Amino acid sequence: MLKTAANILNKFLNGTIALSLAFMSLLVFGNVILRYAFNSGITWSEEMSRFLFVWMVFLGAIAALKDNMHLGVDIVTNALPPKLRKIAYVISNLLVLYVLYLLLVGSWKMTLLNMNSTAPATGLPLSYLYGIGILTSLSMAGIIIIRMVQNLMGKEDANLTMVSTTDEIIKGELQAQELNKQTNIQSGKISG
Repeated sequence: MLKTAANILNKFLNGTIALSLAFMSLLVFGNVILRYAFNSGITWSEEMSRFLFVWMVFLGAIAALKDNMHLGVDIVTNALPPKLRKIAYVISNLLVLYVLYLLLVGSWKMTLLNMNSTAPATGLPLSYLYGIGILTSLSMAGIIIIRMVQNLMGKEDANLTMVSTTDEIIKGELQAQELNKQTNIQSGKISG
């Protein structure tokens, strides 16, 4: 059940990012065409595109954390013995949680401060712009806490790094392709 909810949230997150990018592209491209071809434009398209871009970046940061795609230097932690690696893992996650707490507090204050302020072209409350920081900090904190609990309560050889290397990604993709190939062979879709 938890895995199903995670899959639904993952699809919703990726769909929202894709829709934001598509709508932002349509607004900008449409506005360019209107300006050059018809000497007019959509007055609110630039502002809306900016809002969508901010939301897309923050949602993309959540998606990147979920897939361990953030930049990181794990050369030191990979060289540590397992017990020290666990300690370094906990310390680094606690530091990230503290930064997310700061993001949450700052976003909350900015959202409350801008509740009655509206954007000039769209008329949307500026709290919509700052509210994404609240969603991002809570989502990322949830991901990190769940991973910490799973890794610390799980197997001894659990992955205690917060990033994935290119080799790990390629290896995972190759394993998935091989699994799909074996499944197709077993189900009779591929002969030979």
